[in-house]
Parts: sequence; structure tokens; C-alpha cells
Amino acid sequence: MRRTIFDIRNMKSAGEKITMLTAYDYSSALIAERAGVQIILVGDSLGMVVHGHDTTLPVTVDDMILHARMVMRGSREALVVVDLPFMTYATLQDAVTSARKIMQGGGGQALKLEGGAEMVPVVRKLTEMGVPVMGHLGLTPQSQHQIGLRVQGKDVRAAKKLIEDALALQEAGAFGLVLEVVPAELAAIISERLDIPVIGIGAGAGCDGQVQVWHDVLGLFEGKSPRHAKRFAEIGAQMTEALEVYVAEVSSGAFPTTAQSASIKPEILQEALQQITDR
Repeated sequence: MRRTIFDIRNMKSAGEKITMLTAYDYSSALIAERAGVQIILVGDSLGMVVHGHDTTLPVTVDDMILHARMVMRGSREALVVVDLPFMTYATLQDAVTSARKIMQGGGGQALKLEGGAEMVPVVRKLTEMGVPVMGHLGLTPQSQHQIGLRVQGKDVRAAKKLIEDALALQEAGAFGLVLEVVPAELAAIISERLDIPVIGIGAGAGCDGQVQVWHDVLGLFEGKSPRHAKRFAEIGAQMTEALEVYVAEVSSGAFPTTAQSASIKPEILQEALQQITDR
């Protein structure tokens, strides 16, 4: 049975930590669910880690629908949250149209959007229409050209605004909130003050749960990971090593062997060849 937003809120009430992880296709959703991940996020980060863009900005509603469909096929129990892409919820009508397209076309139980008090009318409108909405504050990637890729909420004014924005999103009807790259002390206070679950990424252990990007936790890319990420395995290196062995064995003739090959009875093959010769 699939988890609901009420199950996730009950986890906060019970003091249980919530695990959220991105997934972008059928196989990643299957693996995430087998591991016990409670919330799967079909993140617009797919624009970077799957489509190869430099930012999330080129991602479209159609992209999100495609990937949400794949994730929904691989998931049976997790709560699936889908990102609303950049500028697809700039107005109330835009938000309603985008939400309808994604939830009808791609599936998922909830949508996530970025922004604070300015997004209150959108959150309120969507929740009134039956769409569960998760907020996203702090380092909001869709605004990276404006705010930069740096820790948010480090001065008095910014910290105060983050608290006020979080409370405003909750009041508007958001069922949960992602806090990205925010000082741990501030994130802990926000988590304490909110009734809804607060999921951190680079926001310390005081949040109600954590979210990470699939490719980061599995070490699928070379180079330095973001500070907020932990590489729990080096799957990328293992994949490269395995493929190098594959290339070497094909080149040397060691693969395939009879174990990976089909066979035919000699008499059948001989008869087939004889019939061709007789023509």
C-alpha cells in the first residue's frame, strides 16, 4: 500500500526520521523502494544528472511527465513527489495547468515547488484544488542565477525571512518542506516550529528527514561531490571497471563463451545448409 502525506506527517509526530531520495526512471525507483526509502522525488535535477544540462532551468513539464511515468511503474509503496519545473507556476493559471498535466500524465501523489511567501497564493490554490504541495526554501536551484550556489539564511534578515517563509507555506497548506543548504542551527529551529515535516539537504541533522540526489549517494559521477552530499558507494567506478573488463573480453575473444550462446543440433544445421546448396 502506498504511503500518503498523512503517513509522512505521522512519522514526524512519532519522532521517526524520514528518508527522501531522487529517482528518475523505473530501475532507480525499484532499487530505492527495495531499500526502504519513504519518499521518492522525481526532481528537476534530472535536467543535470540525466539530460546533461548545466542547470535545472531547461527542464519542461513534458520531461517531468516522462520521468514520473517511469518512476511510478517502479514504485508501489513510496510517496512520489514530482517537481514543478522553472517558470511553470509563475501565475495561478500556469500552476494549475502544470499541476494538471503532470499529475494526470505522469502520476505521483504530490508536487514540489520553490519559493517562499511569494508562492503562498500558488500553494493555497493548488491545495484547495486537491493537490498536495511540498515547499522548497534555502538554496533554490531554479533561482541560482539570482541567489548563487551558496549557503542561505546566514544573516539576521535572511534567517528571519526563512522562518517567516516556512510558516507562511505551512499556513498556505503545504504538507512538507525541503530546506536546502541552510545553517543547521536555523534548520533545526524551523523544524521545531513547524508542524509539517522538514526535509533537509545540507541543512543538518536537526531536520525531520533528509533528501539526497541518486547520483551523489551512489558516486556515479567523477570529481568532487557537493558538500551536502555523502557518497555511500562508488558505483560509478565499479561500473567503469566492469565495462573495461567487458571491452577487454570482447576484444580478446574471451566473451562470449558457450555459456552465453545458443546452439543447434548439427543434423538440423546440416540439413538447412544442404537445402540451400541444392537450390
